[in-house]
Amino acid sequence: MSLRSGLYSGVVVHERGRPRRHRLRYRVFMLLLDLDELDAAGQRLRLFSHNALNLLSYHDRDHAGRQAAPVKPQIEALLAARGLGSPGGRILALCMPRLLGHGFNPLTVYFCHDRDERLAAVVYAVSNTFGERHDYVLPATARDDGLVVQGCDKTFYVSPFLPMDLRYAFAIVPPGQGVRVGVDVHDDEGRVLSASFAGRREPLTDRALLRAALAHPWQVAGVLAAIHWEAVKILLKGFGFFANPRRAKEKAARTEVRAASRSGERDALSVSTRSARP
Repeated sequence: MSLRSGLYSGVVVHERGRPRRHRLRYRVFMLLLDLDELDAAGQRLRLFSHNALNLLSYHDRDHAGRQAAPVKPQIEALLAARGLGSPGGRILALCMPRLLGHGFNPLTVYFCHDRDERLAAVVYAVSNTFGERHDYVLPATARDDGLVVQGCDKTFYVSPFLPMDLRYAFAIVPPGQGVRVGVDVHDDEGRVLSASFAGRREPLTDRALLRAALAHPWQVAGVLAAIHWEAVKILLKGFGFFANPRRAKEKAARTEVRAASRSGERDALSVSTRSARP
């Protein structure tokens, strides 16, 4: 029996029009993994492993808050916590795998189906380069043309070149022979950024995995390296810089604690000095 999981080779595009123009385009590949057959895929394929080192691998701790625990129950718990219930069907994860044990996955998209194989919800698991992660959990209803359109406010810091007061507009073509995940980022004046991945499906075989790894050398070298290279180019273009609000709050709290500690030390020294006087 063939695997329901697959491999999608395609292109990632990011395009900004304000306050200055910047565009990036990289050829990449992503795996679409049925979370119910991770172990079966690892047993059937020589070049892919689940929670073990290989040419390509999927590790639960990369996708479950650094816990080495099965991902599917955690996604189902997320859906229940957001009032979406438990669809009870397949959950497919579209993600970048680890390559030779290394990797950074900025976005994993979970396509959550009900028992009748209808797409019921989509979870966008976003990671930033500061080791933080956030899940956007959204109900999904396909239009007559098959496109799924969703939206939500930005609540998680990703890029130092984008403010927090933004809104996401998602438009996805669910996995089939092709897949597309697109997001437009808007502020009060209109669209700020468009980002998308579009790919074509191949069966998940050792030959396809090896071909994909050899055909995408930048991805093998490291997604983080590409992210930082693009950040340098954006910085040189003079884009504004926005600090991580969570880290700014933590820094302010530490500063207050240190100030209070120094004040307490001065008060204690003053009392001690007065007590020592004859």
